[in-house]
Amino acid sequence: SRLVAMGLADIVRQIERENNRRGIVSRRKKGWLPRLYPYTGYGSTSAVRVMARALMANPNATDWQMAFAQQAKRGWRQFFTTQVGYLPVTVTVNGRDVETFTSESGYIDLLIEDHGLEPGRHRVTITPAAGDPVQAPVIVVDPGVSTGIISDVDDTIMITWLPRPMLALWNSFVLHTNARKAVPGISEFYKAIIEPGSPVFYLSTGAWNTAPTLSQFILEHDLPDGPLLLTDWGPTPTGLFRSGKEHKMTQLRNLLIMFPHIKWILVGDDGQHDPLIYADLAREHPSRVEFIALRQLDAVEQVLTHGMPGNREGKLAGRASRHVPTVYGRDGYELLARWRASM
Repeated sequence: SRLVAMGLADIVRQIERENNRRGIVSRRKKGWLPRLYPYTGYGSTSAVRVMARALMANPNATDWQMAFAQQAKRGWRQFFTTQVGYLPVTVTVNGRDVETFTSESGYIDLLIEDHGLEPGRHRVTITPAAGDPVQAPVIVVDPGVSTGIISDVDDTIMITWLPRPMLALWNSFVLHTNARKAVPGISEFYKAIIEPGSPVFYLSTGAWNTAPTLSQFILEHDLPDGPLLLTDWGPTPTGLFRSGKEHKMTQLRNLLIMFPHIKWILVGDDGQHDPLIYADLAREHPSRVEFIALRQLDAVEQVLTHGMPGNREGKLAGRASRHVPTVYGRDGYELLARWRASM
């Protein structure tokens, strides 16, 4: 069955490449050009990670960030993009030029060491071989910071019921992007547990196409600003779908390596893989996890998320609490109350 899946994945990837190639040719005839869409990068005083994506864009269109801020978009519009792979780009950090290429899917994900940037927020310049340069934000974390937050997105800060396939399609492709609701009290919870200068990362299995929507959601609901760690939907060399669990574990371990001095507060929900992923990380690196906070889904959300009623706290609490403290709550207010009670 694995060989069959790999064979199907190869076919789908080939179709995807051909459709994208035709899209580039068609859009070039219309006068479209490659445009770089920067994501918020991050790093330490030793190395920074710069991220962006190259897509074909109408040169007469309004700025993409302004477009998302000014009007509600149908979710499906975010996914019909034509990426520009193997585009030569130059990344300029603190006066130093680094040349690279976009990946086949149009991504730039570059780690630059010895950059010389001080702690704080900076801008790096990414200049494509064709098209206009852009300024990409990067956050350099102060080496004196001792704690940080890694937060899930769906059903943790945002109510979407994403794991259920039909609802995932509805939320991603049909629902207005400004119609998603914030989990009550989650902003207050984060403000209470965060320390000045502490980094906040939003780790999700959602597609990078949704990054402008998520960034706007975080801003509008008064959540702490921070880099998004998303993934690319679509087939891989070994299967039709990417592993969300593998994506999260990889990103978590990358953060542990990048910031060896930081202890992490891990925030998620009990509806998908977060409890097991966080518990495994706490078991492997107990000295690197401050505590775990898990939002408990109600009975309706439980059924919509994984097809059965009931709370999973009893099965998971022991696994996590043996290594680090774990608090549970139905929303941000309850998480905050239980966190304060545990102190």
